Amino acid sequence: MKFKLEDEYIELYKLLKVLDLVDSGAEAKLIIAEGHVSRNGEIELRKRAKIRGGDIVKVADAIIEVV
Repeated sequence: MKFKLEDEYIELYKLLKVLDLVDSGAEAKLIIAEGHVSRNGEIELRKRAKIRGGDIVKVADAIIEVV
């Protein structure tokens, strides 16, 4: 799936919430902290990591291309 940025970046937990991959921000923060999210092929543990255009985020079976 593709996500079009409206601003310079979006924080990782907000991206998961906006795409309805989680029910709440708290759930997003939990799955990030538990190591279930990768960014550009590496596990991302920072909840507020700045996701920018060109990044690829994976959560479970979802692959998000940020444009």
